[in-house]
Amino acid sequence: MDEFDLHYPVMLREALEFLNVRADGNYIDATMGAGGHSGQILGVLEGGKGRLLAIDRDPQALNIVRKRLGGHGGKLILMEGNFSDIRALHAASGLPPVDGILADLGLSSMQLEDAGRGFSFSLPGPLDMRMGGGELTASEIVNRRSERELADLIFKFGEERHSRRIARAIVKARPIRSTTELAQVVMRAIPSRAGLHHLHPATRTFMALRLAVNRELENLQEFLGGFPDVLATGGRSVVISFHSLEDRLVKHAFLGLQREERMRVLTRHVVRPTSEELRENPRSRSAKLRAAEKVQST
Repeated sequence: MDEFDLHYPVMLREALEFLNVRADGNYIDATMGAGGHSGQILGVLEGGKGRLLAIDRDPQALNIVRKRLGGHGGKLILMEGNFSDIRALHAASGLPPVDGILADLGLSSMQLEDAGRGFSFSLPGPLDMRMGGGELTASEIVNRRSERELADLIFKFGEERHSRRIARAIVKARPIRSTTELAQVVMRAIPSRAGLHHLHPATRTFMALRLAVNRELENLQEFLGGFPDVLATGGRSVVISFHSLEDRLVKHAFLGLQREERMRVLTRHVVRPTSEELRENPRSRSAKLRAAEKVQST
């Protein structure tokens, strides 16, 4: 198994269907990751004149996709950047208004399984969690924020009802230097009867830290404010989220654009992975897909 086999593009069939990918269309994969979705889009484009702009803030992802998909030549435009800057990145690409934009907000397998990135609570690594550039790390938050700031952050971004208990335990255990050390602190802080079912006790705390380090909700809001400007009339946007806060932002943005008669929501109800996909890729269990279509020029 090579490094590419470790990446399972979530809800691939549904994403391609809602994007309505055509060989002569132009598309953007705004959060490319290891290129699972991008590779499938490029496969369709090989039969026509279409092009794909693939964006990621993670230099490692760009290097992997350059090796994996570089053979597609001029059909693939790779750019390092944050999807929050969708308008500027699109302008720099030279593409006309595009026929589809995909944003998969999940953490890729290559990031999660690289202990040195600090995303996993089951692999020993530094408290980093940065997806790309930036100075703020998870260690800065864990070891320097006040107990109240930690509790508020874990509650807001992780929706963790034991946030105050966890924050108190973190402050008492500082300095905390590794991911597994933090996970142990969180596990000891949460009552054994907490009823987490399939979730590891540290899941919500690690998610909260990751969202804060990478400003993920703020970046998503900026993306949602900018993506209609780069779509052609009839172009579609597909967003796959993994967190209730993300999904709420997407839902409200799409409905707001529909009220403004700029977009038409294509997913009356959120679309979830099939039971077959859940068996093949358990990490897809929290995925939610929403799609909308542009109905007029702006």
